[in-house]
Amino acid sequence: MGSVALAGTLLVVALFLHRGVYGAYELKNDNKCDIFQGKWVYDPKYPLYNASNCPFIEQEFDCRKNGRPDNMYLKYRWKPTSCKLPRFRGGVFLERFRGKRILFVGDSISLNQWQSLTCMLHLAVPKAKYTLIRTGGLSTFSFPAHNVSVMFSRNAFLVDIVGEKSGRVLKLNSISSGDLWKTADVLIFDSWHWWLHTGRKQPWDIIQDMNNTYKDMNRLVAYSKALNTWAKWVNSNVDNSKTKVIFRGISPDHMNSSDWGDRNAKNCIGETRPVMGRSYPGGRHPAEAIVENVVRKISKKVRLLNVTTLSQLRKDGHPSAYGYGGPRATDCSHWCLPGVPDTWNQLLYAVLFPDSN
Repeated sequence: MGSVALAGTLLVVALFLHRGVYGAYELKNDNKCDIFQGKWVYDPKYPLYNASNCPFIEQEFDCRKNGRPDNMYLKYRWKPTSCKLPRFRGGVFLERFRGKRILFVGDSISLNQWQSLTCMLHLAVPKAKYTLIRTGGLSTFSFPAHNVSVMFSRNAFLVDIVGEKSGRVLKLNSISSGDLWKTADVLIFDSWHWWLHTGRKQPWDIIQDMNNTYKDMNRLVAYSKALNTWAKWVNSNVDNSKTKVIFRGISPDHMNSSDWGDRNAKNCIGETRPVMGRSYPGGRHPAEAIVENVVRKISKKVRLLNVTTLSQLRKDGHPSAYGYGGPRATDCSHWCLPGVPDTWNQLLYAVLFPDSN
């Protein structure tokens, strides 16, 4: 094979791998655009909705109601580098998923995104009746007229935590909650927020990996093993002709201001503007490569909603001192609503409906 042909082949392979991981959005003119690469721009038309018109927002996410005095964080729109992000049309979303079940599976950051989506859908059809039922770790928001259910199942690790005589055991090779997952037409997974917790916030006492047990292990290693177990579940149980599977990438925190080059601050408190530009001074999140490698190896079709970099740029988007616990419980992990998760759902819309404009 000649050098030119070989170079062309390698380029095709590289583009294939890139699209497989990052989910390049195909425009109608057949140009390729990575909707996850871009920058935040000021837009006076934002936010997409008013939190006061969405009565079911959790208190911890309703930053304005909790007393946040600034509002510039509400005025930024995500602009991909080479294309226009399609407009989120809630009415179209409900029509195209008539009779379907959409299930978010993950931690409280997944709850954050689920609440954003339910607000965006509710405000798109404000006169439509809805129901909200919470049973244990499952929340179900339904639009009866459309027969659409948007659900959230709290499952921070995706793999099992089981109470045994030895204590609470995190089983890296076991998933027992998959029966619920099989009932959904769209599955949106996430897991990361709880993997680094220690002390009283750590919800397990022992880690089990195959036949071996450990008091602790490198958390990135444990995370990788758990995600590979999830990937095996997807390969064994998902029929892509019936079910769409999406993994939402790492949602970063902003607890260390040196990550964005500010040595005078401490964390996200007082931050009112994004990091401008297309790159984050702190570099890639350490868990990003793990997610990308796992998703790349899955034989079934899984789309990665690669929101990490665009979220890293939004050091201003967290509740900070205006979350559930106030100034004594600084929250630089979750996101204000309206806010960054609304953009995640715009990107989700683009992935689910690639023919939108």
